[in-house]
Amino acid sequence: MGGGIVFFLVTFGFAVVGLLTHWRLPIVYNKGPSTNRLHRLLATTAVICAWMMWAIVFLAQWKPLVNPVL
Repeated sequence: MGGGIVFFLVTFGFAVVGLLTHWRLPIVYNKGPSTNRLHRLLATTAVICAWMMWAIVFLAQWKPLVNPVL
């Protein structure tokens, strides 16, 4: 499996996790409309940050800018 396909599959997985968290969070942890919006924002931000960290590490290893010197 090529690196591009793996990248998009994992990105799709992060999107699914983010959407499920966004939809289910008020059901699991309901504290009022303004607090629910804050919790959704924080959960979505956490998923986006986790994806960005994963993507940066994956792309840095997939197409390195500098060739290693042995």
